[in-house]
Amino acid sequence: MSELYMTLEGTVIEDGVAVLAKIIRQSGSSPRALGTSCVFRKDGSIIGTIGGGILEAMTSKAAIDVAKTRMPRRIFFSLTGTQVAQTDMLCGGQVEIFLEPVAKDSRLQADIIKKIKDTAREGGSGILATIVQEEAWGEGAVPKAFFEKTGLVTGCLNVGKDVVEAVRERMGDLIRKRAYALLQGVDLDGGAAEIFLEPIVGDHPLFVFGAGHVSRQVVPLASRVGFRVVVVDDREDFADPLQFPDASEVHALPFGGLMDRLGVGEESFLVIVTRGHMHDRDVLAQALRTKARYIGMIGSRRKRDAIYESLLEGGFTREDISRVHCPIGIDIGAEIPEEIAVSIVAELIKIRAGKE
Repeated sequence: MSELYMTLEGTVIEDGVAVLAKIIRQSGSSPRALGTSCVFRKDGSIIGTIGGGILEAMTSKAAIDVAKTRMPRRIFFSLTGTQVAQTDMLCGGQVEIFLEPVAKDSRLQADIIKKIKDTAREGGSGILATIVQEEAWGEGAVPKAFFEKTGLVTGCLNVGKDVVEAVRERMGDLIRKRAYALLQGVDLDGGAAEIFLEPIVGDHPLFVFGAGHVSRQVVPLASRVGFRVVVVDDREDFADPLQFPDASEVHALPFGGLMDRLGVGEESFLVIVTRGHMHDRDVLAQALRTKARYIGMIGSRRKRDAIYESLLEGGFTREDISRVHCPIGIDIGAEIPEEIAVSIVAELIKIRAGKE
């Protein structure tokens, strides 16, 4: 999702205005799901997709008008009958799309996009709330706000405290499920207000310590499911970016004093798969001094017990060590590196989803 807003920002900077199209209501069978978004340039060309076919063609025409007038628009499609006659889109469902103009001179929209980007980069999360009534956007008003889990809010919805509290109450569940919702509320003038709630979930940073055969299977798989992967190895010939094209960063660094240099935080996931017990032990000792959300170490139970005993002798507690997932991954009977990678990434997804 953060990539969409980076694309939107780049298009606005280049063209001066762009149109963000978002599916805000969907029922029955349709080409794309609730919350699916794309960006239209002012000439009607599209970046991304909301379903293709006549739906996208008609939305493109509307987007040109939205870019010119700088006023939003809602359009409704019934994917049955005459609206899709003689096309291949016989889905049988209904879709409503909200077209939002995003202008270069809108400081509020720029601030919200920046906040979304920063939140995603740091592995954080929040809720983007947008009032989708066209009339609420009159006279330059931009009724939308980004709610961070920390409590900070960027923007303004122009609604009462009860609606703001309703957004906050829904936040945790929507973020956890990565779900979208259309909330019914009341604006400050007592009129009806429909607010579309969109979860913004950052690409959690995943630090993989060790660049061996298991790492080469973990990195592409983890990247595909939304982790921002950083690979670290103390051997320059192994820490080769060409071997890890799906990684955001690849570093050749000594395994000592790593965590502060890498910026490991509360939303970080750590996978320890170095080439030897002593390196695993050294990295694990550093990991336990961080607030990382997940710490996993590869190895047998015998290896684990030996390392744990060493850490206890070094001053760590049983409570500290209880944070570690070892043997790493979900038990699926994995044996070869490709299977081990599946088990590891499955566990990462499980922890990220709060299913531990």
